[in-house]
Amino acid sequence: MKFLVTMGLALLLLTLESVVVQQLGLAISRIDVTVVLVAFLAVRASTLEGAVSSFSVGYLLDLMSGQPTGLFTFLAVFTFLVGKLVVSLVEVRGRAAFVLFAMGADVGHGVLAGFFTWLTTKEGSVSAALLPGLPLQVTLTGVAAALLYPLLRRFEASQDRTSSAGLLR
Repeated sequence: MKFLVTMGLALLLLTLESVVVQQLGLAISRIDVTVVLVAFLAVRASTLEGAVSSFSVGYLLDLMSGQPTGLFTFLAVFTFLVGKLVVSLVEVRGRAAFVLFAMGADVGHGVLAGFFTWLTTKEGSVSAALLPGLPLQVTLTGVAAALLYPLLRRFEASQDRTSSAGLLR
């Protein structure tokens, strides 16, 4: 996936996520569409392209979340790199495998986000409020991954066709 397509898709999905979370009245949980994007980048993108795109997706999440700047930027790149390592050890093909992969990435992302939030706040109650919502967040992220997988594959295929057509000229 190309960088600009990834950024546009991330911005669109973050906007939709915020609206859906508000409409559903989810106070302690969210649908982590950024982790789905980062997981897809870990599966399909090169290391440099994926790291830069993950950094940018994490930065967008930092801007839209109100959390300390840099937290989700760091976690997105870290999740991408760990995801690349996992993909080198385990084959992730098909929708079901991708959904499980994205849910696993969301567990790690959510636990680390709770831990680093606990480290940087004066009150430890913030991370205690985040962790009980983690199972619902992981489930909703799995549903989002199942729904987004065909769309992400379609964007990837269109980008591959465009780049290969450019090489043939």
